[in-house]
Amino acid sequence: AWKYDLVRSVGEECQTEAELRKLIEKKPNFVLYDGFEPSGRMHIAQGIYKSVCVNKCTKAGGTFIFWVADWFALMNDKMGGDMEKIQTVGKYLIEVWKASGMDMSRVKFLWSSEEISRRPEEYWGQFMDIARRTTLARVKKCCQIMGRKEDALTAAQILYPLMQCTDVFFLKADICQLGVDQRKVNMLARDYCDAAGRKLKP
Repeated sequence: AWKYDLVRSVGEECQTEAELRKLIEKKPNFVLYDGFEPSGRMHIAQGIYKSVCVNKCTKAGGTFIFWVADWFALMNDKMGGDMEKIQTVGKYLIEVWKASGMDMSRVKFLWSSEEISRRPEEYWGQFMDIARRTTLARVKKCCQIMGRKEDALTAAQILYPLMQCTDVFFLKADICQLGVDQRKVNMLARDYCDAAGRKLKP
């Protein structure tokens, strides 16, 4: 019960508490993930508070995967669309977390550009299955995760929510430990599970 309480304490919202409790009971080595776009300086909530939350999750037995979303930052035109700058900022953010007391023993940092290039068939196969089962209208509703209005979206930004949804399954995440602003994509991942006949939902 203490493990559940510890993990539940880091989330403002949980879909659903019964599923989370069952997961922690049945799978002691559960996987959590959070993705971040390297896009500038880190504020205190991203730094100190994130370290506190991650340490709680790993103390409860979880492995925490940070998805360094460099390709996503490029799609969203961060750092002027300069991949070298985006990756430099990503390295800086990792160092800030190390310095802010995050226990790195059960934490992995995976770069989206490297991992997708390493396993392209797996990633894009999953992406295509999600894309085939999702309407354009649903994708557009998810696009506010990037702070973009529907009428100003580029084609790359239309792909963004589908790729973020793909990340969940590609990383084999049991728990999406993302901000509430990412809720629509998390729900898209759960709805995809219904459509695809997957019993275990993130």
